[in-house]
Amino acid sequence: MQQLERRSSAPAEVRRTLNTRGKNVIRILISAGFLAAVLLLGSFLPEQAAHTSLSERNLAPGAGHLFGTDWLGRDMLDRTLKGLAYSIQVGLTAAACSSLIALLVGLLAAADRRMDQAVSWFIDLFMSVPHLVSLILLAFVFGGGAKGVIIAIACTHWPQLARVIRADMLQLKSADYIQVSRRMGKSQGYIALHHMLPHLIPQLLVGLLLVFPHAILHEAAITFLGLGLSPQQPAIGIILSESMRYLSAGMWWLAFFPGLALVLTVLAFDTLGHGIRSYSEPIRLER
Repeated sequence: MQQLERRSSAPAEVRRTLNTRGKNVIRILISAGFLAAVLLLGSFLPEQAAHTSLSERNLAPGAGHLFGTDWLGRDMLDRTLKGLAYSIQVGLTAAACSSLIALLVGLLAAADRRMDQAVSWFIDLFMSVPHLVSLILLAFVFGGGAKGVIIAIACTHWPQLARVIRADMLQLKSADYIQVSRRMGKSQGYIALHHMLPHLIPQLLVGLLLVFPHAILHEAAITFLGLGLSPQQPAIGIILSESMRYLSAGMWWLAFFPGLALVLTVLAFDTLGHGIRSYSEPIRLER
């Protein structure tokens, strides 16, 4: 009887899993479409799209300007799209560099026990320092701007992903095909490149997508504090920082719409990362 109940419940579990994965695919497509639209629209908007027009300054959101205009008459929709596109580019570059550091550290941990202990100590050292303090100090040391922001984010966002990759590497070291490859005389570099790295690429891709929301939020935060991108660069942090001076005058739309767009972008990347991670997991049934 128990075997019959298990057999009858297996197709229902498969249907639930497939239904969940179908919903994840829809979420992934919606998130990817939103991010692609923001990136393309913001990247291909002409520079004249956010031109100044003193006769249309300080306009509230309406039919002519959906997000309103600022104190110089610039359309806030155009500024928000361009700022998001620029912030996404900076965040993706920083997240990619951070993921690359995590991958290299994870590969070093698989070399031997002493290297693993050194890597573990190094990860714990970086995770013990307050995150925002490290970001501010590194951005200041490297002179701010896009370069300083990218280096600061890349050097502070890798430890958690490196810990995950290190755990995967330690599991892979005990796998049968790794042991067979060692007995056949293959070097550590060959094993890491041909056996371990292909296994880590999906994990690295998901990690990149999950690191990016933190990267873009921290980019906006340190730019808002005046230690990130320069005011001439159209980033969301710059837009939010400038809008703070006009909130007391009732111009709420200067911060509301860019902030909402930033939150939606972060949620889209977070949904994309979690969706891909859950979709890549195999279907497991109890026997």
